[in-house]
Amino acid sequence: MPPARYPSCRRPTQRPDSALQLPCDEPGCNRWFRNLSGLTQHKRTLHPSFSCHRQSLLDHAGLLGSLGQEDHAADRTSPLPEHAFDGYQADGPSDQECGAMRSEFVGSGSKLYRNYHPGLNARRCDAHGQFLPDDAPPPPRAERAPDDWTPYHNRLEFELADFLFTHAEMPAKKIDTLLDIWAASLLELGGVIDNTCVGSVKWDNFTIRYTGEERGNSPAPWMSDSHDVWYRDPREVIHDILANSGFTTSNDERHWEDFMSGDWAWEQADRILSDDPTTAGATLVPVILGSDKTTVSVATGQTDYYPLYLSIGNVRNTVRRAHRNAMVLIAFLAMPKTTREHAGTPAFRNFKRQLFHSSLTRILHSLRRPMKIPETVLFGDNYYRCVVYALAAYIADYEEQVLLSCIVRNWCPKCLAHRDNLDEDALRQTREHSDIVIEEFELRKLWDTYGIVHDIVPFTNDFPRADIHEMLLPDILHQLIKGGFKDHLVDWVERYLVHIHGKAEAERILDDIDRRIAAVAPFAGLRRFPQGWHFKQWTGDDSKGLMKVHIAAIDGHVPRDMVCTFRAFLDFCYLVRRNVITEQTLAEIDDALRRFHLFREVFRNAGVIETFSLPRQHAMKHYPYLIRQFGAPNGLCSSITESKHIKAVKRPYRHTNRFQALGQIILINQRLDKLTAARMDFTERGMLNGTCLSNVSDALADESEEQMASYEEDLGDALDDPMVINARVSLARKHQHARANNVRALVAELGVPELPDILRRFLHSQLHPNDARDPEDIPLHECPFFDGKIRVYNSACSVFFAPSDLSGTYGMRREYIRSCPMWRNEGPRFDCVFVITDPQAEGMRGLDYQGTLYPCAVVHWFDRVGDGPDIATGMWTVCPGYHTHNLRNIAIVHIDTIYCAAHLIPVYSSHNINARDVRPHQSYDVFRLFYVNKYADHHTFEIVF
Repeated sequence: MPPARYPSCRRPTQRPDSALQLPCDEPGCNRWFRNLSGLTQHKRTLHPSFSCHRQSLLDHAGLLGSLGQEDHAADRTSPLPEHAFDGYQADGPSDQECGAMRSEFVGSGSKLYRNYHPGLNARRCDAHGQFLPDDAPPPPRAERAPDDWTPYHNRLEFELADFLFTHAEMPAKKIDTLLDIWAASLLELGGVIDNTCVGSVKWDNFTIRYTGEERGNSPAPWMSDSHDVWYRDPREVIHDILANSGFTTSNDERHWEDFMSGDWAWEQADRILSDDPTTAGATLVPVILGSDKTTVSVATGQTDYYPLYLSIGNVRNTVRRAHRNAMVLIAFLAMPKTTREHAGTPAFRNFKRQLFHSSLTRILHSLRRPMKIPETVLFGDNYYRCVVYALAAYIADYEEQVLLSCIVRNWCPKCLAHRDNLDEDALRQTREHSDIVIEEFELRKLWDTYGIVHDIVPFTNDFPRADIHEMLLPDILHQLIKGGFKDHLVDWVERYLVHIHGKAEAERILDDIDRRIAAVAPFAGLRRFPQGWHFKQWTGDDSKGLMKVHIAAIDGHVPRDMVCTFRAFLDFCYLVRRNVITEQTLAEIDDALRRFHLFREVFRNAGVIETFSLPRQHAMKHYPYLIRQFGAPNGLCSSITESKHIKAVKRPYRHTNRFQALGQIILINQRLDKLTAARMDFTERGMLNGTCLSNVSDALADESEEQMASYEEDLGDALDDPMVINARVSLARKHQHARANNVRALVAELGVPELPDILRRFLHSQLHPNDARDPEDIPLHECPFFDGKIRVYNSACSVFFAPSDLSGTYGMRREYIRSCPMWRNEGPRFDCVFVITDPQAEGMRGLDYQGTLYPCAVVHWFDRVGDGPDIATGMWTVCPGYHTHNLRNIAIVHIDTIYCAAHLIPVYSSHNINARDVRPHQSYDVFRLFYVNKYADHHTFEIVF
């Protein structure tokens, strides 16, 4: 997939101190600079002609032993044929045209169009690298019989293996017992899975140890330890991803949100062509890495693993976020330990750092050669293409970024701002800058003035065109959700209350905030906090859940500027989390960041905080630039690797016998990968249509639809259905036999005596859709009479396009709307929904809200209060609608007008009600003024404005 280019947003490379006076002398470049340093860095960045100053990692003396030789296994790596660069001349008119070509332009109909890179344009070729005509059909696939289940005997055997290992996740002993009952053995089943040909990238290992100087008569124990690193060849893993037909995308389709839509891909293509014009026609494959330690032991012990994951930038963000094996486990890194006496020594800390970087170099060494010379690879559309790799991005939290970028803690890995004043304007950190200052200054000045750990060599120094500072990505989970929100803002509010009111009164206020949070009505995907949020062990999901309700809970207990601070921060978080980010969105992100910096001063003025020089909060400044470089951050967030921990490490660990569990974890992962690849292969060949376990699963789904209430939360589902912009709502599969079956019974159950008249007017609107009269003005004698049987349903299902939330590979999401007389044995649950009343209006001006009594039709309208959202919280306010004589505004609407579920939070500060006495299911009945919670999920944030 060729990269699309977007306008860059580069800052001047020096702080302004004089007028622009130095021009760039490169042909076609019109940039001017204030000083020579800025001009020099500009040339190195956009017109590169430099050499590496820092020594190669493999030549770094005195620490680690030999890590292996250059990869000679790239048997399919070969130079491109002579006609590979037909139409591209390095120093001719084509090159000038490339320089003059704009990455985007406004064309007919005022629409924005984007060009493809003229050089690295993903041309199709055959297995030998010979380019094909544009209309050439793909090479024929190897024919296999429609009943060839190799290595399985039949479909039943495959479905059984897939069900036991993938879905039931049954431990090995239980599988053995089950198969014994069926006169089978575990060895046979496991052996069949192991014989699967697809998805078979084997695991390998290498040993690494300290080989430096041992000082003193009694060297530290860690100096004699050896460490095993298990890994899979990343080159072969990438081949599997590229050959996956489920990830196939069209070459003439481009989306702003994906990785390849960023400026980095275009600029990298320029650099590759500049270094070697013969790469013209090749496909750029950006390599995305991610790592993070994870603990698998529960309640006791300390069993940790250090997984390393790999993905590529050619895969869409929705696919990567949907966990469809686009993010692949490729290694388990070593975690050296030693005695407490030596654990804190500088030598051991440096050894751990260099061990990490050396391991990455060894794992990725097979990619070094095809980063320079393209290799021929089969893609999922059955065409071959010549590909060239590039280390593009690294997903990591702040602690991991410190380790990767070889900086001192509390410094920024992306810019040169001093740790005591991170929010000052500063240059971006680069590999070239680090090399220069390391050569010029001694250790203490590097540490104190530049925040650089001088004696560690980053792994990127051994790969062409790689810069670890450039690769580090924005991390929504740890920088914003866990860092800026939970660790900063929430903690500051608590400290403010103690500072202003004293400990005892602050505890009383915090208890009231807890009760407000506990009284919030249920909503799909909303985490419940029945005892408030004061507990010790926090997860990312806990922080995300608290973000959705916290702003309304603190309203009235803290100054309005603090509420405005939360609003600005939440707006920033939800905007950068969008699946599609436009120039308008970037402007809104900048505005939210400006407001956040303005209003957060209330905490400093109140004496709660002394400085805002906080690395995770400072990272917000870099988001606009990084979005332009790498696309939407939601497809590159550490929440993806955190979720991968569960599937690839934690669940497999629970199925081991705990003795030397790593080998068992690797085996389980290998079998799961083979089963996934086999299922995709069989599905593509049309062999899994119809019967066997699929029909049984559908039958079980019919019976268990209402049993979903047993989960802690009522979660929505990610669907792999094709993308459909318009939402569709359908009723539950089964109606409730114990509820009303005629209109009279329904009147008695609901307590709405006017329901028969409402029903008649609703039927008239359905029979006469062109009647422009208000339903209330239509005489009843003109409306049809109905006294037949009815069916009542407890739930409906809404399916809609919501790629910014948990969704399938095409961005589709399914959400349940409840209308139950009893929910989880606590009380009735009547959800709120959005109803489209004016398809032409935007945002809240085209939506009304109602408490849903029955998903099929009967609703209680809510009316908007005011002409715009509340200034402090940014949320619209609504109140239950009533007619004269205090009669509820009840109506019957067609189910097609329902869009999706909505969530309301009481405006607690306007009620003299003790939230302690309110249960969640009573919230919509007890209170009379509500916020429309636009932070309930990311889809709601995009439609409620």
